[in-house]
Amino acid sequence: QVQLVESGGGFVQAGGSLRLSCAASGSFFSIRTMGWYRQAPGKQRELVATITSGGTLNYGDSVKGRFTISRDNTKNTVYLQMNSLIPEDTAVYYCYAVRLFSTGRENDYWGQGTLVTVSS
Repeated sequence: QVQLVESGGGFVQAGGSLRLSCAASGSFFSIRTMGWYRQAPGKQRELVATITSGGTLNYGDSVKGRFTISRDNTKNTVYLQMNSLIPEDTAVYYCYAVRLFSTGRENDYWGQGTLVTVSS
């Protein structure tokens, strides 16, 4: 099993910054991809950013140029630096991980979510 523990959410004014962290723990062969999705009230969950163990990045269009994802493979931890926050970034942010088994099979895992609120 994989447990994902998120931290760093909170309240910030527009134009401010926040940094989210998510640490994966448990017994696993490898974590191939880690990242963040978010869900605002009344909206579908959407991609924020992902990063593979090899460093391949993928960003949602709405956060490109403002958010930066990074990863420490030695700690199985992923970070999301969020700058120039706008009220539309208000959402619950979910950590996401893809566990790779030695057989090649993959499983997805989700964190509990951390709330980010951006005031205008």
